[in-house]
Amino acid sequence: MEFRIVDKLEKIDEDISRKELKYHTKRVLVSKEFTFDAAHHLHCYEGKCKNLHGHTYKVIFGISGLVDDTGLMIDFGEIKTIWKNDIEVYLDHRYLNETLPNMNTTAENMVVWIYEKMAESLATHKTLVKEQGARVEFVRLYETPTSYAEARREWMNGE
Repeated sequence: MEFRIVDKLEKIDEDISRKELKYHTKRVLVSKEFTFDAAHHLHCYEGKCKNLHGHTYKVIFGISGLVDDTGLMIDFGEIKTIWKNDIEVYLDHRYLNETLPNMNTTAENMVVWIYEKMAESLATHKTLVKEQGARVEFVRLYETPTSYAEARREWMNGE
């Protein structure tokens, strides 16, 4: 295929109809990732991690649902807004033992807390949940580039 410059942009209701915007009725999964830096230490642990130390964490969200009439399930910007307003404020550049609920700040405990916060925030978006069936499928929390903990919907619901 050779390179060409587009000379005419497609126009809605002229080149494509509104009913064509929604290509399918399948459930899809969208994913977005974020990083944050935080300090913590572990209780009842004999090793380096009993001392105060920090990580650059990476968190990945997988959210599924049905697309709307425009072919979108959720805007990536909406996931970012939830992250920034409802979750990151407790994590980024924080002492996690102080800002999270009483728990040992293991990746295993933290990933469940992050999953619950995302699910709780997503539930406030009535259209996404009611009309599109939006739900958190998984959250993966990397403590290092090669080590992560994961929470999945089926495990969270006791399945």
